[in-house]
Amino acid sequence: MLMSMISASAAVKIDRIDPTDWYVGMKDATLQLMVYGPNIREANVTTDYPGVAIDSLIRLDSPNYLLVYLNLKDAQAGEMTLNFKVGKQQKKVKYLLKNREMAGERRMGFTNADVLYMLMPDRFANGNPNNNAYKTMRDKTIDRQAPSLRHGGDLEGIRQHLDYFTELGVTALWFTPVLENDSPSDGKSSSYHGYATTDYYRVDPRFGTNADYRRLADEAHSKGLKIVMDMIFNHCGYFHPWVADMPSKDWFNTSEWLAPENQTAEHQKNIGTIDGVAKVNDKYLQTSYKLTPVIDPYASKVDLHETVDGWFVPSMPDLNQRNTHVIRYLIQNSEWWIETVGIDGIRMDTYPYADRDAMAHWMKVLGEEYPNFNTVGETWVTEPAYTAAWQKDSKLSEKNSYLPTVMDFAFFDRINQAKNEDTDEWWNGMNRIYNVLCYDYLYPNPKSVMAFVENHDTDRFLGEGKDSVALKQALALLLTINRIPQLYYGTEVMMNGTKTVTDGYVRQDFPGGWASDKHNAFTAEGRTKAENDMFRWISNLLHWRKGNEVITKGSQTQFITYKGVYVVARQYKGKSVMTVINGKREAAELDVKRYAEIIGETVKATDVTTGRHVSLNKNVKLRPRQTMILEF
Repeated sequence: MLMSMISASAAVKIDRIDPTDWYVGMKDATLQLMVYGPNIREANVTTDYPGVAIDSLIRLDSPNYLLVYLNLKDAQAGEMTLNFKVGKQQKKVKYLLKNREMAGERRMGFTNADVLYMLMPDRFANGNPNNNAYKTMRDKTIDRQAPSLRHGGDLEGIRQHLDYFTELGVTALWFTPVLENDSPSDGKSSSYHGYATTDYYRVDPRFGTNADYRRLADEAHSKGLKIVMDMIFNHCGYFHPWVADMPSKDWFNTSEWLAPENQTAEHQKNIGTIDGVAKVNDKYLQTSYKLTPVIDPYASKVDLHETVDGWFVPSMPDLNQRNTHVIRYLIQNSEWWIETVGIDGIRMDTYPYADRDAMAHWMKVLGEEYPNFNTVGETWVTEPAYTAAWQKDSKLSEKNSYLPTVMDFAFFDRINQAKNEDTDEWWNGMNRIYNVLCYDYLYPNPKSVMAFVENHDTDRFLGEGKDSVALKQALALLLTINRIPQLYYGTEVMMNGTKTVTDGYVRQDFPGGWASDKHNAFTAEGRTKAENDMFRWISNLLHWRKGNEVITKGSQTQFITYKGVYVVARQYKGKSVMTVINGKREAAELDVKRYAEIIGETVKATDVTTGRHVSLNKNVKLRPRQTMILEF
């Protein structure tokens, strides 16, 4: 921690303070300090630091926490001394206030000019084998043969491959959570995924240090790569200090089942499991995982309660964002990582599971402090109307979420159905994409919707197969429609897998990320012919997309499928791009007269996917399931 203790007094003990340090010059001058220590609740706190006033002291239910609210409106950077006094005993604590590196307006988030590359640090590359395990942490297991245990990937492994990302052509990196997950393993499963936070201000040491995270971000920025941080406000990990010693009875939702009188030896033995089913008592409330009640105008109270107040899994306690001190803690944490590491965006996990009003407040505060920043929320319902209602300024909702970007689960759902179908004249195949995009009028800002064909929570697009033709069709659409595209690590080398047994099979190690790997997909020499073909195809498309204003600023026109052919066109300042998909397993033709409103007098175009010229003064022959991206 970036603080030190002075005045040796056994009577006043402070274990930690969150945040570990803070910044002056924020638009919101209020700072909440969460102080941990035996019987610290009874302390009075003073400071004579210039420009700092103590607004209030909040004494919570537990005697071992104290919330100190400060006003930093007129404060300058420096080392502030806080005096904690209990009776005649006192302790002085030095706390660092820092200058910000830049004003909030200068923090630029990701946009539809970016392509996000999502990866799991534990499964990407092991750059520092020395941090694989720690004696002080509950889970010391590394087993690459077990799909649900830790494999040893880390931030250093990502840093060592920054040039790989630039060669590929992506512009932003989204990691699954990197914060401490000090949860035990049951020998079969672990919190390798990072979604059970036990310290909101510390990078998991098995991934590296806070300094390593900052170094990674700085080097990524120097190469033109942005960093998107995965956060979770809905829940923390069961082994967070808040669980063993709850700050207040309403810190968590439906926490009564954790009361000592409701515990059993069997329950305590099993609660540490991560992906397995813990044996819990009848006081426990499981979320229904059904998100529609959050915005359903006819939702029953019981359905809404189960969705929002139920726990995601027993090992992830459900935080109560309606508690103003909880949401303040979380808001400050997001701001601290922006200021401390310089992240360029946030992906918020399980967005609708948290309290709707509190999350809107967070987004409003963040938007006022960082108006050009970007946050994307996971809103896993496959209907456009649901997703659109969560976007900032939506007219579909009586409440403004202030959330700039939402995830397009509708596109994901339809493209994964279409890949197995022939395109007919009405519903199947590429009609599914047409019939989703035609509802873009529901979105206040369609270009700030993040689309994808797979991620860490879904089957790989390829399933257990290697259908590169279908994958190219999906990616051609993903990278040319009016969206922010997101790729999943390994797609470029045709990694596959399904969740039939466990999520670990869609989260396999990237080949070549470990020194012992015989297969190295990071280099052309190490890739197979099929892997190189896919890598080159995607890389070519990504580099073409980079800085391409037709794709990022152009109007969009889509055509109803015609004889199995689906066309989406983009136009900007006299330039045009037509993505042409033959959605049938037989030859077809592009009837150029039908697309005259886009083609005009153009007689020749270039197929971006091959570099070949295509004549547009006659119908264009298409091979079975062929994909073309025509530029003219």
